[in-house]
Formats: sequence, C-alpha cells, structure tokens
Amino acid sequence: MTDQPELESLRAQVREWMEANAPRDWRDASRTQEDFVATQRSWFAKLVEGGYAIPHWPAEWPGGGRSLAEQKVIYEELARIDAPRLLLSFVSTYHAYATLHECASPEQKAKYLPRILDGETWCQGFSEPGAGSDLAALKCKAVREVRDGKEVYVVNGQKVWSTMAQFADMCLLLVRTSSDGPKQAGITYLLMDMKTPGVSVSPIHQIQGDEEFAEIFLDNVVIPVEQRVGEEGNGWAYAQATLASERGLTLMELAYRMRGALSRVAELIRDNRLENDAGVLRDFGALVTQVDATCAIADRFLDNRIKGVERMGDASIVKNSYSRALRAYSLLGVRLGGMDEQYLKPITFGDLNTGNWMADFMNSYAWTIAGGSEEVQRNIIAERMLEMPREPKGWVL
Repeated sequence: MTDQPELESLRAQVREWMEANAPRDWRDASRTQEDFVATQRSWFAKLVEGGYAIPHWPAEWPGGGRSLAEQKVIYEELARIDAPRLLLSFVSTYHAYATLHECASPEQKAKYLPRILDGETWCQGFSEPGAGSDLAALKCKAVREVRDGKEVYVVNGQKVWSTMAQFADMCLLLVRTSSDGPKQAGITYLLMDMKTPGVSVSPIHQIQGDEEFAEIFLDNVVIPVEQRVGEEGNGWAYAQATLASERGLTLMELAYRMRGALSRVAELIRDNRLENDAGVLRDFGALVTQVDATCAIADRFLDNRIKGVERMGDASIVKNSYSRALRAYSLLGVRLGGMDEQYLKPITFGDLNTGNWMADFMNSYAWTIAGGSEEVQRNIIAERMLEMPREPKGWVL
C-alpha cells in the first residue's frame, strides 16, 4: 500500500483504533518502575491484539507485512495521540527479531519469535566498559567445553549500558571465543536466558532518577551450544543485522512527539504570564522552528528510504538534529519555570517530554551520546557525505 488514498484510509483506521484504545493516563501510571513495566506490558499486548505492534515483521505475523510508508503512518498516529512509547519491548521487536529472522536457525525462530509476541522481553549484551564505540574490542570470554555429555560455552565477563536488562527474560550476547586474527573474527553470537545461574544484573541509576540501563555480570555462565546464532566466530557479521534493524522510524516518532509537547512550553508561558514578553516569544518561536525543521529532516529521511534512496550519513543528520532540538526544548522549559523547576519532583519513567523540565533537561544529554555520540555522527557526516579527509590513525592532541 503506497497510494495516498490507501494511506489516508489506513490513517483513519489507525486513528479510530488509537482513540478507542490508547491509554490516556499512562504518565500518572508510570511514576514507579514497577508501574512503568506494567503499563508497558499492557500497552504492548493491546497493540499486538490490534495489529499495530510489529508492522515491520513479515505478513504471516499479526499486523505484519506493512510497507515503510504504512509504518510511518502508524508511528505518526502513535505520536499524535501521545501513546506510550514501546521502550520495554523495543529490543525484542527490533533487535531480537532482526537477528532471529535473518540469522537464526529454523528451530530458534520457531522457539523465540512467538514468545516475543507473548511478552517475552529481550535485552542486548554488546557494550562493555572497554568496548563501546569500538565494539570489536569486547573481552567477554566464552570457552567451549563438554559438560554432562553436552557441548556448552562457559562465559565470564561484563556488559554495560544494556537497556532494561533488569526486566529482560533473554539476552542477545556477543562473546569472544578466539583472540586469533582480526578482533572482529573471534566474536560469537549467543542467545542467553537471563535466569541462568551466574547472571547478575545491576541497574545504573541515572542523574534524573531513571534506571533505563543496567550492567550485566557473567560468572561461569553455562550456555548450550545450540543457543549460538550461526557459526562460531561469525558473530560480528550477525551483529550488523541487529544494529541495522531500526529504520529511522524511532527518531521520526520522537520528533513528532516533541512537536506535540510544544504545548507544554506554551502552557508554561501562560502560567507565568509571559505572553507579552518579546524575548520569551522570540525564543519560543525559535524552538518551534527548530522542532519543525527536525520533523522535516526526519520526514525527508524516511521518504527517501521509501523511495530506495539513502546516503551514508543521512541518519547521522537526523540523530544530531533531534538531540539538539531536545536539548533546546528542555532548556527553555527549565528557564521559563524559574525556581519552581529547581525542586525535586516525581519523574515519569519512559518519557522524554514529561514537563518535569529539570529531569527532561538532564536526560537530554543522554541523547548526544546514545546510539553514537554527536562527535561520532559529525565525523560520519564529514567523512562520508562531505568527503573531508579522515582523521589520521594514532593522531593525538
């Protein structure tokens, strides 16, 4: 479905369903992590039932087989009605799905894909304290052994910045099985049950009070060889399927949500009787323009992907545009709120535009790092799009 009348018909259908089913009080119901998880699970189950949870999956799955243009319509409507973002299930429905769909055995697909729709939650065990941007430098070690007549991997090491790992049932785990040859060559991809003995999870407490990320510690964790994805030592290639699984819809949805949240800034201006303050109106106008530009950039990126046109670096432009707009949005809220915004207030878990301006402002810094820092994105734009000289290897300041 790509014709405009068909897309508008889909939009009307999705909008009607959202109006009838989207939770309206989800922020008040997400003031604790326990309530946040319950809200997320309930909303995901409802979306699965309605056929809007996994539009990017193949057609044989409920609501799957949607074109990128149709997916865009669905995410626009999710943003328009201000429904909860699917944070808890994101790794499951995108990263785990893409890895299983493209790289796993038929037995692994049959076992795990249906369980995702039943609410099984996955996390990602990729980054390590010494292997973030340089992921191939990971050191988490897996040794192949025979125990009780079965071949297994015994894993020791640590993972960090694993989103929602404290709530996960399964983990997409990258381990090192060999140190011979290039560092990418010795990486193996495993599927790990988080309830396996020796797995411990420590949430990372963030500056604004959330605990979106966690560390995973692996102490002699035994993982059966049949839980390996593909061949031993080919994990780096399989990881590319994981990392490429999200196709830009998330940033488009986030940009549209921020546009909708501009009403919170307008409300703050009215509450503080600043409607006639020329400086405030100037800054608000600049913010509206910046947010609109971010939405336009995200739209163009997705429209180009729908047409099959994409340049290396386009996604980096969208990423940097969004992170800068988010910083400007929350900073203006902090400024307009005055001293009232300096006091400790309850936060809403799982949201970036909560109206708790100080928490939103502090959280905005994460978006200049997560998914590739702003500096990394600038390098991609400079080197891949503008064809500027690459930074010399071994260069130091």
